[in-house]
Amino acid sequence: MDLFKKCEEFTSAKEARELGIYPYFHALESRQDVEVMMEGKRRIMLGSNNYLGLTVHPEVIEAAIKAVEQYGSGCSGSRFLNGTLKLHLELEQELADFLGKEAVMTFSTGFQSNLGIISAIASRHDYILCDRENHASIYDGCRLSYAKMLRYRHNDMEDLERLLNTVPDNAGKLIVTDGVFSMGGDICNLPEIVRLAKKYGARVMVDDAHGLGVLGNGGRGTADFFGLTDEVDIIMGTFSKSLASLGGFMAADSYVVDFVKHTSRPFIFCASIPPSNCAAALAALRILKREPELPQRLINLAKYVRNGLTERGISIRESNYGITPIIPLYTYTPIATLTKSKMLYDAGVYVNPVLPPATPPNECLLRTSYMASHTESLLDEAMDIIKETFEKHDKMMAAEGHLPQEDSFTEQTE
Repeated sequence: MDLFKKCEEFTSAKEARELGIYPYFHALESRQDVEVMMEGKRRIMLGSNNYLGLTVHPEVIEAAIKAVEQYGSGCSGSRFLNGTLKLHLELEQELADFLGKEAVMTFSTGFQSNLGIISAIASRHDYILCDRENHASIYDGCRLSYAKMLRYRHNDMEDLERLLNTVPDNAGKLIVTDGVFSMGGDICNLPEIVRLAKKYGARVMVDDAHGLGVLGNGGRGTADFFGLTDEVDIIMGTFSKSLASLGGFMAADSYVVDFVKHTSRPFIFCASIPPSNCAAALAALRILKREPELPQRLINLAKYVRNGLTERGISIRESNYGITPIIPLYTYTPIATLTKSKMLYDAGVYVNPVLPPATPPNECLLRTSYMASHTESLLDEAMDIIKETFEKHDKMMAAEGHLPQEDSFTEQTE
């Protein structure tokens, strides 16, 4: 069979384009901010992970420019060899101090961080216990490690313990969880995970990509939020969200970091973070340390939006603590999701559609996310547009004889 046969048979993107509801690869023509110019029109941005709004902060921009002027545009090599800058070491030290861990090492992307950490720590005869709603990079890191992966039901601690009971006592065990889950916005049950890890002799790794700068004292993340920093063995995070740049990191005891530095293929064989990205992340971290009220502002705005959407009759997926800046709106079916996404885009609000397999069938979502730099007036404008758009869509569907949660595409995706 021709290797490219699967490419010829891939038609879902083409079909969405033909229907005029293709939602991906919209081109920005301005900075990543609360309002953007996208394809010639102003859009209120409710689809960014720029949680603290620091991508447009003058100090972050200035730091990136100065780094290019001093170090050039790139490192042209891996950290292992010629690609380590003084900037990398400064960022790692300040992050370690901020998070309360002995050491930090940086990776070129967040996705690569999970690949590099998990594949180095776990190996063929080990077991990884993975929340079903963990990020795709965690799943790929598990595959690359060749360890046996056991998936437990989302945030279901009874199911996690059931699986731990099946693991041989003499096997290495790693429990991996998102701190804040990227699609639903809920927070892991870290106290119970830590308790079970101690009971069964497992190590704990938290992917805090969406927790850093959001939860905890001054934005120190999920482990700090629960007062469990010392009980979490590995904290992973990214720079592409709250820290307004690109890259990722691992925070752990120094001997663990040293091991990963010398054994992780995704780390050893990849070029290091460019100077501009490293300097931008460091500047953003320093702003966060100087302005620890930013995460609380973000949480307050998230509560404001949850209340505002509920008052407007919009069905949202509630998270377990109701404080994170990720607020999914239920749209149920794929066609309804794509259609509402396109209608909102045309009306001036950008959101992210989430379809199977990222959700169960008939539980499709529009993922909205918020920044500390949003204003209440701008959010009110966006929420009014969402309300009007949803009502308009439902009237259209009713006129065509469809129920609000019904479409002909559903059966194809189940």
